[in-house]
Amino acid sequence: MTSAGAVATEKHHHGLAAHWGLRADVLHLNHGSFGACPSVVLAAQHALQAELESAPTDFMWRTWPQRVAEARRALAAFVGARDEDLAFVPNATAGVNAIARSLSLREGDEVLVTDHAYGACRKTFEYVARRTGAQVVTATVPFPLRSGDDVYQAVMAAVTPRTRLALLDHVTSPTALLFPLVDLVASLRTRGVETLVDGAHAPGQVPVDLETLGAAYYTGNAHKWMCAPKGAAFLHVRRDRQADVHPLAISHGYDPGHDGQRFREEFDWTGTSDPTPFLAVPAAIRFFAGLLPGGWDALRARNHALALEARSIVAEALGVPLPCPDDLVGSMASIPLPAPRPGAPAAGLSGEALMHWVRDRGIQSWFYDWPSAPGGVLCRVSAQLYNDRAQFRALAALLREAFGV
Repeated sequence: MTSAGAVATEKHHHGLAAHWGLRADVLHLNHGSFGACPSVVLAAQHALQAELESAPTDFMWRTWPQRVAEARRALAAFVGARDEDLAFVPNATAGVNAIARSLSLREGDEVLVTDHAYGACRKTFEYVARRTGAQVVTATVPFPLRSGDDVYQAVMAAVTPRTRLALLDHVTSPTALLFPLVDLVASLRTRGVETLVDGAHAPGQVPVDLETLGAAYYTGNAHKWMCAPKGAAFLHVRRDRQADVHPLAISHGYDPGHDGQRFREEFDWTGTSDPTPFLAVPAAIRFFAGLLPGGWDALRARNHALALEARSIVAEALGVPLPCPDDLVGSMASIPLPAPRPGAPAAGLSGEALMHWVRDRGIQSWFYDWPSAPGGVLCRVSAQLYNDRAQFRALAALLREAFGV
């Protein structure tokens, strides 16, 4: 067994990690990509699935409206929103697509994104732009960077009189940065630019208060840092923008006589699918609220502290500086990796290839090509309750081997 495997086997079934059914022979340091659902929450979903399959027609026609309303109320309280402004979607990418397809973009209009945007969301607007004649404009945000003001200045400098929408991350995927959203949303709106926030990584990782934020559109995943089942996400649309927003699949919720007045009804029913990921969201919220003294605040603080410690462990082991201040980090952190020594295992490896090299040695982490990094690659670490510092020391030791440090 590798040293990483030994650490995994020793630690996995002790303490908080026992709440997850993760394999014991792997160090799971990549919660950010797909999340991981605790056994208690999965059991709640399975109970819902059993109830559904015991009487499908009753469940879908008679109990679904009440159940989805209850789930929406719990989620709305968690993200600081009115439940009437929330709709469930299967993932944040679907939420971004719903907004992109609903907008009336025209030739010459500009959609502003940053070079830290999630690839699928950037591609969504590139697709729409090709069909409408609009343009996607990319703001270059430095990384490493000195402060959140570097993000703010880079975004605002890219705004023009033709900018119609800004797609901004709450927590970026490749660089794990917390963007200064409150300032950006307010400043963009004074320039006549509305904001679509990709909050895929935010709920459960950082506090979310959608009413205070005031963005026109916000989409977030519940299956990542809230640890709900896969397929649970939401779309929040400010009330003055709901009339123009429709789901990707038009179904029975649409009423031609009340066009734009049935936001929740349209999203609540887009055809037959398994609704239990949505309905299990309250179970996830309750479970973590009671897991630690201090509830969700304590969970976020614990994960934040471990993420900072994890990036320090990796950065010190490889002799690289920290790329951003602590206040721009949530429960994930990205570290620009050094150039490998000639002949080292990592020499010539892309981020994806390095990810597989590390995984073959018992550690699941995430690596991404980033040209401005000394070695052209970032390592992103995730800190969830099932992780501890010994696991990140194992990752650091393996990366020292990979880079010949």
